[in-house]
Amino acid sequence: MGIIGAGIAGLAAAIRLRLEGAHVEVFEAGDTAGGKLGELVLGEYRFGIGPSLLTMPHYIDELFELAGEVPSEHFRYRRLETVCRYAWEDGTRLDAHADPQAFAEEVERVLGVPAQRVLATLSHGREKYDLTGRTFLEKSLHTPKTWLTPEVGHALTRLHRLDLTRTLHEVHERDLKEPHLVQLFDRFATYNGSNPYRAPGLLSMIAHFEHGTEAGAFVPEGGMPAIARALHGLAERLGVIFHFKAPVAEILTRKEGRRPRAVGLRLADDQTVMFDRVVSNMDVFFTHQRLLPGAPAPKRVLAREKSTSALIFYWGVDDSFPELDVHNIFFSEDYPEEFKALEAGTLCDDPTVYVSISSRYDKCAAPAGGENWFVMINAPFATPEQDWPTLIERIRERVIRKLERMLDRPLRKAIVEECVFDPTTIEARTLSHLGALYGTSSNDRMAAFMRHPNDSRHVDGLYFCGGSVHPGGGLPLCLLSAKIMTEVMARQAPLSRRAPDPKDTA
Repeated sequence: MGIIGAGIAGLAAAIRLRLEGAHVEVFEAGDTAGGKLGELVLGEYRFGIGPSLLTMPHYIDELFELAGEVPSEHFRYRRLETVCRYAWEDGTRLDAHADPQAFAEEVERVLGVPAQRVLATLSHGREKYDLTGRTFLEKSLHTPKTWLTPEVGHALTRLHRLDLTRTLHEVHERDLKEPHLVQLFDRFATYNGSNPYRAPGLLSMIAHFEHGTEAGAFVPEGGMPAIARALHGLAERLGVIFHFKAPVAEILTRKEGRRPRAVGLRLADDQTVMFDRVVSNMDVFFTHQRLLPGAPAPKRVLAREKSTSALIFYWGVDDSFPELDVHNIFFSEDYPEEFKALEAGTLCDDPTVYVSISSRYDKCAAPAGGENWFVMINAPFATPEQDWPTLIERIRERVIRKLERMLDRPLRKAIVEECVFDPTTIEARTLSHLGALYGTSSNDRMAAFMRHPNDSRHVDGLYFCGGSVHPGGGLPLCLLSAKIMTEVMARQAPLSRRAPDPKDTA
């Protein structure tokens, strides 16, 4: 089994396939595992490059448990009492607690919204997940068997509860009413790179992942890159073979019957390695464009609207800001305008700013008295018309002014280290097409059905995992994509339990 890419989904796929008895080799263009979970070092400051929020860590634990290991012996994390600290320009401040009752009571205290209304909204989101999540997120949507289950039949009887005809914003206006709270809940659309004014109301289930008795935001010991290190270690203990600095140039195919079949990989140094099956954790667009130049591609799926990207400032701050938490949001005064600008391919003058400070829980990430700030704003996916150096200069100034104004203290001179990622940087470093963080957007009701499947319909023996395919982007969904892909592969044919013949390597 050959896997292209050692991102989080590639690692999970390698572990699952090895546990099925397959010989597994992973080919990674970079020099470390993890993909977007990589690490950036600026002087004495360390940053996780990509995802800064960990939810649903049981999907990580599951991989260790499947291997017969105790998860906490290799990967430790704890739950945050406060998921996020929210701030508005009018001076309103709200701590969103993980515990739903505490969160609801805080909303009532700060915003005057009855706690019961908040709890009812969270409960409705949980109901949507219970009705659809295990079908839409944990199974292939491209297999008839998925739709012939009692769970799907039950969900069909409850369609009126899923808000399929309303946008996410319309659902929140109906259920919550208070503008600050509507904006807070609307933000959950950005968790998969979508627009709350267009995304379907079904996505209100996302709030359940942060505010539930078994949900919340978690922080891993050693920061977010520790997730990749732990899974890489598990894969190696199981016998997975990793090849770093080994970019793949082509997926080799052979004509068999009506369709070609994937039979191996050609590396950038022209070495060829033959496999029974191939798994790509590379962005599906680039997999088809660069690695399968002669094979047919699912053009309609690949042409789907991309998700948003990000503009990220990694700041080493030589000061301490005790008024901030691990995760902090400073909202735009005009949320609709922010998303209009994104859809127009640019940035508004007053973007919502997310500040994550992992040195709050990982003391090794910053020197004493300092903090590592991961400062992110939503950005459009990359297009040729954009002038990112000019946009960065303008937005950096506005972000600093906004933070200084809302924190009521200076920041500019405390920034002693800096690195900036824009959508073009993200595309170049992570091979995410156009810098889109979550593959395709979820800005219409059919989005879930139109994601690229976990197996190829054009090349036999070729499979896909990662944020650019079903079920979508973000850590939990990438882990689920590896699980779904393994199940699809096992259904199609028994997994090979033989080591490759030495003659298969040239």
